[in-house]
Amino acid sequence: MHLSMWTYPWDIQDQGLETLAADLAGRAGLNTVSVATSYHAGRFLQPRSPTQKAYFPEDGTVYFRPDETLWQDRTIRPLMAQNVHERGDMLEALTKARATTGLKVSCWTVCLHNSRLGMLHPEHVTRNAFGNANYYNLCPSSPAARDYVVTLVRDITTNHKPDMLELESPNFMGFAHEYHHEKDGVGLNGEDDFLLSLCFCDHCTRRAQKAGVPVDGARRTVARFIAELCERAVPERQFPDFPAAGIDAFRDHPDLHAFLTWRTEPVTSLIGEIKAAADPDTRIVLIDLKDAWLGGVDLEAVGRLCDGAILCCYDMTPEAVGEVVRTGRAILGPEKFLGLGLRVFYPEVDGPAILAARVKNAVDAGIDGVNFYNYGLIPAKRLDWVREAVETINR
Repeated sequence: MHLSMWTYPWDIQDQGLETLAADLAGRAGLNTVSVATSYHAGRFLQPRSPTQKAYFPEDGTVYFRPDETLWQDRTIRPLMAQNVHERGDMLEALTKARATTGLKVSCWTVCLHNSRLGMLHPEHVTRNAFGNANYYNLCPSSPAARDYVVTLVRDITTNHKPDMLELESPNFMGFAHEYHHEKDGVGLNGEDDFLLSLCFCDHCTRRAQKAGVPVDGARRTVARFIAELCERAVPERQFPDFPAAGIDAFRDHPDLHAFLTWRTEPVTSLIGEIKAAADPDTRIVLIDLKDAWLGGVDLEAVGRLCDGAILCCYDMTPEAVGEVVRTGRAILGPEKFLGLGLRVFYPEVDGPAILAARVKNAVDAGIDGVNFYNYGLIPAKRLDWVREAVETINR
């Protein structure tokens, strides 16, 4: 059973490798560390750090030393975080210390969520039906953005040989909660957010047109929906079976439905290219949510190309977690890795019992592993909650 905890490099630097191993392997009963190797900006409360209670990581940087021979002549290039200059390469340290720590290494890799690169390369970001840029999301249809992500994974896996690499955001992203200081006075509902997230950039337009998709009609339809939602006094639901029905919620709009059917192609093919470029000894898995289709992810198609998926089930009842796992297993099949992502955040986890119940239901439904979120963001005492959850697996 794969048992891991998502972890930032600066947390390991603050605690030290010996303490990390004692915490994860000893106290929490885990066998893997999932370390961030490419990450975005944020503001983090760090309860366990002795000196950095509030931490602001650089935006859109990588936490390893890129191999310059792989990045020559690339349009989009990574920036190594100043943290690596100042405090060392924790990915290298972890992979070299596997025998000492007893921990396998998984690389938690943010792919297309990158505001720094989006600002530098606005011609390669997603754009809504009005042509407005979403600077936080490089577009999976952009050849340069695809090349960036493929090279990133090739660099990590061939030079560091992690046991697993976890792909976060190799897809289209939502409109809300992806940037910072966001303002929404309308009160967007789920379908509004989805419509605003649909990309009609030049790269998507050309790719869709080449596939015979009526992209111009789809754009006009979406632009009309966006204009209408902006004119209402209060939000209204226009698609009552959204999101449960998937893209069929839009079946009465043929051009849009055809576009949404096609929209999985850039994501699926990108993940296939990532897997082909990766070192074959590193398992490549996707991190996603149960409604992965919202980001253009066809989980069944992706599962045929990579090694599996980690489905995040934050703030769900144990019964709902079990259902997500059963559905994921049916989609991926018996041979692929299926992991579960759980937060250890209060109040969604108010003690060890709810965490253990979620894990137990997931194991009964056929899970292959669990990732817990997040080592540096939770008090040390919650590692004991993780241990109690892990102990349910073998009961």
